Amino acid sequence: MNTKTKKHQDPAQAEARRQQVLTAAADCFRRRGYHGAGMAEISKTAGMSPGHIYNYFVNKEAIIEAIVAQNMAEMFSMLSAFARVEGDLLDALVDGADHGVEKNLNPAYSALQLEMLSEAARNDKVAALLRHADQSARAQIKALLTGPEGTLRSLPDHEVEARLELLSSVFNGLLVRAVLNPQLSRHELLLALKPWLRHLLSA
Repeated sequence: MNTKTKKHQDPAQAEARRQQVLTAAADCFRRRGYHGAGMAEISKTAGMSPGHIYNYFVNKEAIIEAIVAQNMAEMFSMLSAFARVEGDLLDALVDGADHGVEKNLNPAYSALQLEMLSEAARNDKVAALLRHADQSARAQIKALLTGPEGTLRSLPDHEVEARLELLSSVFNGLLVRAVLNPQLSRHELLLALKPWLRHLLSA
């Protein structure tokens, strides 16, 4: 039996503690970078002992995996909402750009994502995590766009893939713009982005 594994009597409390660690780790990664943020600093920021943190995460890679999983869960929830929309799917997708732009231009979010991408360039395990997340996200978006009500269902697969790559490139690029141009106007950006999205997501 692993002596580091603790039995949690209250699942809600355990989840709250786990989230406390993730919030602290994200803050440390943003401020200090992946390598500069050790488990000792994460534990101090979280307000708990290093031993307590190891009850939830075996290492920093496991923390990144949990952060990525949270991001994916949020995206899948949003895509599920799009799939259930009663009105025009294209209108819903274009309107959803507001959320995507605001999130990717958020300085805290963009800094954390760029730090994880930087680590992926030198850490095969982190790279595998992020690539798997990207593939899963693309598969979900593709299923939505090419399904029975999908706006790209009549296009050949290679063209759908190309459009998905462009879509990802634009929103991923906002992470960089959040750093290089923090005063970027969301309003002006969306005025230019939404017509382009409507064209990109139409057959």
